[in-house]
Amino acid sequence: MLQLLHTYTGSPYTGLQHLVLPKETLLLYPSFDSIIILNARTLSFVRALAVWEAFPGALHAAEAIKCISIDPGMRLIVASMGSRIASWSLSDVQGDAWRVYSSLLLPEDQPITTIDCKSGLLALGTLSSLSVYTLILENDLPTWSLKWSLPLAGLSRLRFSPSLMYIASTSTKDNTVRIFLTTSGNQSQQIRHPRPVTDMHWKQSETSSRDDLTLYTTTSDATLRVFLPVLDAPQHLQLHASLDIFSALPFSVASEVTESRVFWLSREIMSKALLAALAETALNTEDGRYKRVCEIQDEHWDLFLRVLSDGSLVLQAVANIDRRPPTLLKQFTLLQSSPSTVPQLPGHLYILPNPAAPGTLTLVTSSPVTSYALSPIPFFDARREGLSLVSRGEVNLYHNQQDDRRPPSSLVRFVRTADGEAVAALKEDGTVEIWTIHKRHRMPERLTTLKPNASHKVDCVVVFDKGEHFVTYSESLGRVSLYTSRSLANPVSAEVSHLVTLFAITSERDADSITLVGITSKSTMILVKVTQPSHSAAAATDSWLNVASETDLPLKIKPTMIVPVDPMGWSGTFAKKIAGEHDYLVSVGTDGELSFWRIDSNGLEAPVNWKCTGRVKTQRQNIAMAACSSAKKTVLVCPVEGGQELTIWDSTESEFSSGLEYLHKLSVDDPILDLDWTATPDGQSILAVGFSHHIDILCQERMTYFDETPGWGICHTIDLSRSIPHQIRDSIWLRGGSFLVGTGQLMSLFGEESSKVHGGEEESLFEYAARHNGPLDDYHPQMTLQCLLWGKLTTLELVKKSFINLAHNLARTRDIHHWTPVPFEEFLKKDDVAKASNFGHRPQRSLLFSVREAADESEEEEFSPTLVEGLKDKLSEQPLPHLTPNEMESLLVLLQTTLEIESQRRALDSNGLRYVISMRVFYIYNRRLSNSTSPPSPGSNGSPKSRRPHRRERLRYRDMIWAFHSESQDLLLSTSVGSCDGGKMCWPDARALGVYIWLRSQETMKSHLEVMARNQYMAGDNRDPVACSLFYFALGKVKLVHGLWRQAAWHKEQATMLKFLNNNFSEPRWRTAALKNAFALLSKRRFEYAAAFFLLGGSLKDAVNVCLRNLQDFQLAIALVRVVEGDDSPILWDILTTTVIPIAFREGNRWLASWAFWMLRRRDLSVRILITPLRDLAAAWDSKIIEIGEPHYDDPSLALLFSQLKLKTLQAAKGTSEISGRTEFNFVLQIARVFCRMGCHALALDLVRTWSFARPSTAVHDSPTLRPPPSPLATRFALEPAMRRRSSILIDMDILSAPPTRTGSPDPRVPNQGPTSSGEGEVMQQAESGDLVARKAGMGRLLKSAKQDVQVPEFSMDAFF
Repeated sequence: MLQLLHTYTGSPYTGLQHLVLPKETLLLYPSFDSIIILNARTLSFVRALAVWEAFPGALHAAEAIKCISIDPGMRLIVASMGSRIASWSLSDVQGDAWRVYSSLLLPEDQPITTIDCKSGLLALGTLSSLSVYTLILENDLPTWSLKWSLPLAGLSRLRFSPSLMYIASTSTKDNTVRIFLTTSGNQSQQIRHPRPVTDMHWKQSETSSRDDLTLYTTTSDATLRVFLPVLDAPQHLQLHASLDIFSALPFSVASEVTESRVFWLSREIMSKALLAALAETALNTEDGRYKRVCEIQDEHWDLFLRVLSDGSLVLQAVANIDRRPPTLLKQFTLLQSSPSTVPQLPGHLYILPNPAAPGTLTLVTSSPVTSYALSPIPFFDARREGLSLVSRGEVNLYHNQQDDRRPPSSLVRFVRTADGEAVAALKEDGTVEIWTIHKRHRMPERLTTLKPNASHKVDCVVVFDKGEHFVTYSESLGRVSLYTSRSLANPVSAEVSHLVTLFAITSERDADSITLVGITSKSTMILVKVTQPSHSAAAATDSWLNVASETDLPLKIKPTMIVPVDPMGWSGTFAKKIAGEHDYLVSVGTDGELSFWRIDSNGLEAPVNWKCTGRVKTQRQNIAMAACSSAKKTVLVCPVEGGQELTIWDSTESEFSSGLEYLHKLSVDDPILDLDWTATPDGQSILAVGFSHHIDILCQERMTYFDETPGWGICHTIDLSRSIPHQIRDSIWLRGGSFLVGTGQLMSLFGEESSKVHGGEEESLFEYAARHNGPLDDYHPQMTLQCLLWGKLTTLELVKKSFINLAHNLARTRDIHHWTPVPFEEFLKKDDVAKASNFGHRPQRSLLFSVREAADESEEEEFSPTLVEGLKDKLSEQPLPHLTPNEMESLLVLLQTTLEIESQRRALDSNGLRYVISMRVFYIYNRRLSNSTSPPSPGSNGSPKSRRPHRRERLRYRDMIWAFHSESQDLLLSTSVGSCDGGKMCWPDARALGVYIWLRSQETMKSHLEVMARNQYMAGDNRDPVACSLFYFALGKVKLVHGLWRQAAWHKEQATMLKFLNNNFSEPRWRTAALKNAFALLSKRRFEYAAAFFLLGGSLKDAVNVCLRNLQDFQLAIALVRVVEGDDSPILWDILTTTVIPIAFREGNRWLASWAFWMLRRRDLSVRILITPLRDLAAAWDSKIIEIGEPHYDDPSLALLFSQLKLKTLQAAKGTSEISGRTEFNFVLQIARVFCRMGCHALALDLVRTWSFARPSTAVHDSPTLRPPPSPLATRFALEPAMRRRSSILIDMDILSAPPTRTGSPDPRVPNQGPTSSGEGEVMQQAESGDLVARKAGMGRLLKSAKQDVQVPEFSMDAFF
């Protein structure tokens, strides 16, 4: 997804160090307070090390690392900063982990100037001394122990000899190389040079194991000298050769060279690469190129590379250096390359091995750091392909001059342009760096740097016009200044008041101007209009700044925060071109209210009028951070007890949605430091939440029936804790989904590698967001289930088409990008059109024999068991991509479910079919989980939604209510029984299916309870009468239980129970005895048996209390009451009132509450609960509701049930009349939004196209004029057109005494539009009030007509004659 593309580390101001590892070679160099580690071949960032990891007190020190050294044997990195020494070692357990190894602290007046470390020896040079330390272990703790020290001023360079017997040093005080004995510190030799020494190297002899001294020194005139001992003084070095420009080139050519540099190519590294190259080559041994390489290798030539000012290379060789006894040295030139082989004269050059390809070498130059691939054979043949560029670092990022060693300050924040094409980096010292995105490789490149001066520093910055122009604000000067990036001279300035924040907004009417919005500490806004200079201008003098106005938002109370709306969604390549379409600002009130603002019709011209487009009441206090996306998703961070609370809010707030989409509490140990939004091409929002060392990327998750998703999920995490020790200071999205992170002085760019994304190897971030929150495919189980529940195309036809189409696509190709979907128009067909279409495709039969004609053989394959089994086998073997395990299981379940209900759909009504669908899914789903061996879905890899499915304990109450309102209950009961194990239903099955919730016939309940009691008794091998006593006692069959106890000879309680049950329980004496036994059983925690004895004693109330309080099973209590006393039982009503309805309100379960009100004969409330906010309905309900949970309007089936019930009975119609037209309209929009959140966009469109707002109304028949189509805001009168379409309406209420269910119309929940839009709110309130009055008047006429006596004349045969 998001990979590290590049880390901007700056160009090194010293030489480089390298460390060869088995798999790669690392480059290391200091960068202010850090050590940068790169891969030597690719220059890719590996990690950074900071000195304050060893010295925490140096975290904010204004010092830079002076020098570093590498101990290759022990794999140590040693660095010095001031008087501090820190070392790190490479972990043996984790090969890529560096850990602090040891530290050393010198006196503060002795800053370290140079170091060298080899094999546990550490040489330190300070301003006044030279010291050698040895590494020792004290209590398993590595420490540095001083070996010796001597006074020596101005040390600039130290080098241990290969045998560690000598130390060579240079000084800034003179041009002398001094050599000391490592053991004692005595000086053994001084070697004077005519010019300052810039570098020196000891050479390890390949022909002798002795410490044959060989020293190379390089002076500032690019002359390399070779020092060797002689026979009579083997420990004394003498000059044997000197390589200058004239030794490499003819005099006439060398005299024209203005500057050059010479570098030694390590003989050890070159020899290994030459041997590997010869082994890999296919050249003939007689080939001249082969002979040349062999000669270099066999003769042991030392090679030296000189780089000329024109970029050409001259390779020189010196022979006989290692020959013993010493002989005269031979030097000659091997080759000279063409100019511009390297782009510029390097200050340092290194030849490094390439462990991944031993036959090649890596040539690294600096500064800037550049790596080349060197192939020895073509290189020594002077061919161009012998040296090829691999990677190039940035040029001198922080310094304009090499001698400027001041460490830069850390990053404060990033500010980007609206389209993400440029970004400004503001530093702590006021430095501003402007970066622009390269058009070809899409990487940021530094455009300019504005340095602070003594008079002022920059506190805020705004960048625009692709980085060509930027505006700064200085608090010390109280001034905004406009700069042109090509020329920082003569900025245009304007004085403003003290600002806290500064940002830009763009007017669609005037593309040549930018308006800056400055927020003061008093939340007053200062608007500054910027007229951009022409692109041909060399400075900003052609532009001007104008402080347009100072304005406040039309709010009664000053907001605590004003933040801009992220403009990424309407900028750049997917910009919205409609003027005034988007909001500019979001204000945060003291009470947590969010207000969204846009410019009124006057635009940005003074005076500016701000118009509020919406409000969201979050009820949050002390909001610390806020940010708003282009899609008006607002993220808030609030301090809470023990940490922080992160919430995401949608701007659409209504009585059906609080706007809260996501809530997550975070620990105080890792606080949120940064928030930033971006937008995808399809308008979705992606949020980056920044912490100290990691960043979580959140995208919106699709709502689903198959996974419990929180609305938003972490789709990716950028973890910098293992690579960068610095804290993340800021992060920002750039164009195309690139992400820039600032840590200390470093900048890291994350994004998708185009080769992987375009090649299909990896899914991009935008593709991930679209897959997890975009429209679903027609075969997706969620789409399939919703089609089945909503009864599209006679319930099954569209689902069957989708599965047939899926089978065809799988047979054709496995690549889902080439699949053909079901046409979108199929989802929008009305049922009558679908039926006609299906009728036209029925099999043609001959008139005589009614058999299929031969022409039908070419018809489309039908939905059959063969097709389903084949499709299930294919999907089980190779799951579909991008489906989670739950979704994959659900797809297989729905396949089987669709096949099983095909045969029953003609005998079931629509509600019964919905119940059967859900029941089949429930059982098949759990059965598949018990025997699941399917492989994980590819779509689940790395996905936060890839949780394994879990068994469900029961059907949802929604599915039970479908069966309750079905007219096919007998068939539903037989189908439910057949779905149980062995076709025998016990109480756990009945509870899971909610049988005694949805059955309506008491006789059916009694007969089924008797069957279930028998099944309880027959279950298992013991035949225990205790298991069925509760149900038989509820049915009054005490003698039957007595007979069962006679057969339970094995039971220890047989004798007691036979004696006890032999009594007459119609007598008060034995009923009292049964009740006493019940209480005794309660004390023994035999709750179910205690309830049975309560029934035996005639105390149904106590039995119910045991079920509710001890067994926590209100379904069992309801079953007992409905069987014993029926639906009019006061005990049942008490259960519903005191238990079921409070549970429903506490859980926000409208389905359960609707059923409870229906059972209580309050069908008006049963309808209203589906739409009315729970708190409003709780106030209308007689019983006191203490706890009200989060209201749930996330189930589209609520609208389906409401459409069925709103005119089903007179009470239901009365409840419907209490719901305003606007409320119903908002409810339908909410359900459509839920459909879209579920990925069922086609069903959302179909819902708003086909929903009927027709409700009971009184028609005026006198006017012949045509009436307009119904509107949710139009005035409607009760019950006339809708009643014409219904054959009957059930009169289920007392006309004379029916109480009102609503005391008055609540205030319309229309966002306050502020002073400019108050009239609109009044009009809306009047419209809703008029709608309510009219509907109540119409309802009164209906009730009046229902009360009228109907006079039916007696039947008379005379009437027919």
